Amino acid sequence: MVKRQGATETSWQPVSDWYGRIVGKEGHYYHEHVILPHSLRLLGLKGGDSLLDMACGQGVLARRIPEDVYYAGVDIAPGLIKQARRLDRNKGHIYIVADVNQPLPVPKKDFSHAALVLSLQNINTPEAVVQNAAQHLRRSGKLLVVLNHPCFRIPRQSSWEIDETKRIQYRRVDRYMTPLTVPIQAHPGRGANSETTMTYHFPLSYYSQVLFENGFAIVKVEEWVSDKRSVGAAAKMENRARREFPLFLAVLARKE
Repeated sequence: MVKRQGATETSWQPVSDWYGRIVGKEGHYYHEHVILPHSLRLLGLKGGDSLLDMACGQGVLARRIPEDVYYAGVDIAPGLIKQARRLDRNKGHIYIVADVNQPLPVPKKDFSHAALVLSLQNINTPEAVVQNAAQHLRRSGKLLVVLNHPCFRIPRQSSWEIDETKRIQYRRVDRYMTPLTVPIQAHPGRGANSETTMTYHFPLSYYSQVLFENGFAIVKVEEWVSDKRSVGAAAKMENRARREFPLFLAVLARKE
């Protein structure tokens, strides 16, 4: 997971222990209940396939794929790669410390699949990453991109609001079209002492253009909602809002 701001390059290395505790071996709640099941369904991996997992973090996707799929995971944070190797029982999986913005030290150029699962939003040059994916995929290879939904989950520019008159919960969006760089504190309670990561917002049209310019055709777009359910007095409006406003956007593209 690579972040840049100006000439400064950082990674999630400073927060790798914190991130590892949140995700754990099986993934956090949404990994287990939404992201991984849907991602695996869209990828449709089978024996003999190969997967390039870009900005793989601590390898949560690797631990869910079929045993006989060739796997290579790449991330710039040594701490996350160390966790991935420790947690993964499949010793045939390959993990590499490298910057997915730069040419990858991966000799294989004919992967059947590539994935960017909740990572492209933390990279301020998605075009470089998608270009790398294209260079390592075979013709008709598939690329899966999963994002925090860029229409409804814009850090510091979107929020839940309640209309008391209508008794509905709705999503407020203050900015959308403008690309944004947003610092995220790993430990907000520590104030200035908290490690900080960066996230980047781009509108949907930008991601579509990046895929097009790098020779990809969009095959499918899905929007995934939360499966959580509220109880109590506000349950009706909260559950309705969950159904109406997706948390995640998935784009499956094919290399032409």
